Amino acid sequence: MTSHDRLAHALRELEATLMEVGLWEASRPQPSAFESQQPFCVDTMSMPQWLRYVFIARLQALVDARATLPATCAVAPAMEVWLKDEPAARRDPVVRELAAVDRIVTLA
Repeated sequence: MTSHDRLAHALRELEATLMEVGLWEASRPQPSAFESQQPFCVDTMSMPQWLRYVFIARLQALVDARATLPATCAVAPAMEVWLKDEPAARRDPVVRELAAVDRIVTLA
């Protein structure tokens, strides 16, 4: 199994987990929100919006194109901070799935 195959699987698991815990963001941000220069588009999107419409979408595009993956990825710690006040049952599965994506991208 290639790193692209592993990443595709991990992204599907992340999507399923976000849906399961109620963090799969249905409302698409305004087009101008994508122009943010801030990490994770914190000034224009919620973290779940950024995950769905930027992070997952971009990684999936790289997988589909079999393109070179980023050299590093460390999104799990940011999501853990964003979810710090959430119950562990909601926070931990998301952070675990993001950490898996982080590892796959970084080790690719």
